[in-house]
Amino acid sequence: MQFPRLAIVDLETTGADPNRDRITEIAILIAENGELVEQWSSLVNPGMEIPLRIQELIGITDAMVADAPRFADLADTVHARLAGAVFVAHNARFDYNFLRAAFEQLGKPWDAPVMCSVKFSRALDPEFAKHGLDAIIARSGYTIESRHRALDDARIVWQFLQDAQERAGSERLQHAWDRAFSTSSVPRLPLGDLEALPDSPGAYVFRSATGQILEIARARDLRSQVLGFFTGPRQSAKNRKIAAAVHDVASFPCAGELGAQFRELRLARDLREQPPTAAFGWQWLRHALKAPVLQLVELGGSDPADWQDISGCFRGEREARTALQELARQHRLCATRIGLEAGGGPCQAVHLGRCHGVCVGREEARVHDLRLATVMAALRLTAWPWLGQVAIAEHHESSGRSELHLFDHWCLLGSVTDESGLEDLRNAHPARRFDADIYRILSRWLAQPGHAAQVRPLAG
Repeated sequence: MQFPRLAIVDLETTGADPNRDRITEIAILIAENGELVEQWSSLVNPGMEIPLRIQELIGITDAMVADAPRFADLADTVHARLAGAVFVAHNARFDYNFLRAAFEQLGKPWDAPVMCSVKFSRALDPEFAKHGLDAIIARSGYTIESRHRALDDARIVWQFLQDAQERAGSERLQHAWDRAFSTSSVPRLPLGDLEALPDSPGAYVFRSATGQILEIARARDLRSQVLGFFTGPRQSAKNRKIAAAVHDVASFPCAGELGAQFRELRLARDLREQPPTAAFGWQWLRHALKAPVLQLVELGGSDPADWQDISGCFRGEREARTALQELARQHRLCATRIGLEAGGGPCQAVHLGRCHGVCVGREEARVHDLRLATVMAALRLTAWPWLGQVAIAEHHESSGRSELHLFDHWCLLGSVTDESGLEDLRNAHPARRFDADIYRILSRWLAQPGHAAQVRPLAG
């Protein structure tokens, strides 16, 4: 495979936000027919102070750019060099959005096809976990004089592309190119350093310019899912509408998918003031001398260890009654005896032959309640599989994040980052309070192959 005309670009900037920060250095390498034909770079006066932490990182100081040209003075030169070429950069969205913002401030339209060398590296060498420029330099044995200076960084990208052509077959190169290339321009990303998003699980929040919450969701891979929301194919009109309105993105990296689900739940409750899902169950009053022998009880906030003869976990009274009505029909249970009809006396179903007549003395209560026991057993929540507290550890290798979740009888008692924190949490004796949302998250997680083996029972 032969690369087309490439403009390999690297920028240094005062920060990560193209709406607020400015360019401090720009480098452009032009490659044609596999040969480097031009190298150009310039410091740029950003018209603002460079934060000290940025000066320390890239080595460009306020004094160095004081007499440098402004971007307005370089715009025509930059525009001409980029014309007719595929825009190539490491984390192309970052550099592309900065350049487009700089051109827009001058009222100068600019667009170009894009190839992201990070995506190219991921597709070409999927066996490696990291594809940042430092990782490529380390594993390829490249030498670089001034890391985080635009010209040297751009030269590394070019060297990587040259080596890729030499070591990879045409089919493999084409696959990597197709994954990294886009004929359309890169959309402007909202505020937030999205290029720095980790590939770890986590949750995220999209807000509009007025602060309105547009989306709260979780991701197995924050980088892929959040960036893909703005740059990937979006089939639904809803997603297109949300993406166009997003002004700010907040991300919350986690150590694993379980933690990401809990974080999403907390964000929804905190930011949207979303109350916990209601939880109701049927309690069998086995020693009741007369009907009804079932009563509806609220489960939310209670201690599951104290439950006796509780079955079901329904999102409201209506859902609980509807479910019991269907089971009563299937098993010919008496609506009066199980509390679905009040007032005592014959139930309506007995006149239609759908009740065996316990309410009118035609059936013994003992026989009726044997069928009721079958129904209650089917509704009963899965028994807590352990004697007491358990810990579930999650760790994400590339980010180094770790988290320990403490549970007891389906109740989340807290989450900490290490064993010392776990011991402190246990010593605080947190109370068990049933939360239907937590129960559903945990039970679904445990049902997945291999997850139950990750559970560590705790003594005491």
